[in-house]
Amino acid sequence: MVEYAVPRSALVIVAHPDDAEFTMAGTMATWSAAGSTVTICLCTDGNVGSHEPGMTRERLAGIRRREERAGCDRLGVSRVLFLGHDDGQLVGDLSLRRELVAVIRQIKPEAVIVQNPTRLFISDGYINHPDHRAAGQAALDAVAPACESPLLWPELGAPHRVRWVYVWGHEHPNVFVDTTAAIESKVSALREHVSQLRDRDPGPMLRDWGEASAAMAGEGFEGRYAEAFFRVTLNQEGQ
Repeated sequence: MVEYAVPRSALVIVAHPDDAEFTMAGTMATWSAAGSTVTICLCTDGNVGSHEPGMTRERLAGIRRREERAGCDRLGVSRVLFLGHDDGQLVGDLSLRRELVAVIRQIKPEAVIVQNPTRLFISDGYINHPDHRAAGQAALDAVAPACESPLLWPELGAPHRVRWVYVWGHEHPNVFVDTTAAIESKVSALREHVSQLRDRDPGPMLRDWGEASAAMAGEGFEGRYAEAFFRVTLNQEGQ
């Protein structure tokens, strides 16, 4: 298990409102409480995630943005950015990469958290959403090497080298963040997404997942709950 230091600043890039709350929100809250400046960037508005009669994409986009802001308030997130792409149509192409390079150069995070773009089958009952894969791939491509290349899109701002990338959903995690103190913040943040949960209580599920990740961390890990990542170090301190 790799030891880690809380980054001074972090940028979380995900596909939909509620993606982070289901997955890495405990880390976001833990780092924020430790003094890190945490920003989240939503690639889509999640504007087709409803079966409610009479719902429109425009109305749902507004609902889901409000839910995301409310959830992030629970986590201590400093800034919420929306790229505004349509749900279900996200493509990890050069255009999205360019948008994310602009965001990274603006925020200049020390760490970036992304969804694993290579994981297709999460279980025998779930195929990973194509938007998740597209967002993860575009984010990784924006981080390395695009955002640090001075001759690539100089009009988007000064180049920036990210120090760490944390990949959530990797089959072989090497970093486990103790989210024991943040588990209730994570649960309450996800509860803000009423349009998706309706009357379901996500608490038992999130606690079960957190306990499973803590068990995966193995001997020496003292927390009850954890979130697991594969961390890539791109920039050693001082370089």
